[in-house]
Amino acid sequence: MPAKTTKQSEDLNNPYGYSEMDWAAQLDPAYAAARAEVRRLSVGEDGTLSVKVKELIVMGVLASRGLQYGVAAHMRRAIEYGATQQELFEAIKAAAVPGGGVAYSVGVRALQELERDGAFPRPSPPSPSRSRRGKATTP
Repeated sequence: MPAKTTKQSEDLNNPYGYSEMDWAAQLDPAYAAARAEVRRLSVGEDGTLSVKVKELIVMGVLASRGLQYGVAAHMRRAIEYGATQQELFEAIKAAAVPGGGVAYSVGVRALQELERDGAFPRPSPPSPSRSRRGKATTP
């Protein structure tokens, strides 16, 4: 399994933060550049589909293949482009139709990982109810 990184790579040639891709790029920079161009054409900002939608599609394929580290990496990028926790979960449920239990469990684990890492905003505490306002409290 590739080394996990907690921070996304700043390098646009490796937007998912896979440390092994940076290592492999040193072995063959020309191949790495070609892969970066394919990535740009496939999941970049050009095209009819939004980056968020493209990432949800890739995420479903990776979940069906059982690649949790890849699912989490693509979830992070989808979040950067506006995906919510509920949208990610819905995509995993859709991926479970062709991908079965593997896609579902891998996707749920990746979603849990992101939640533990603080990728989603915490729900705000409920505001004081109106019924309590104005009531005198006893010391």
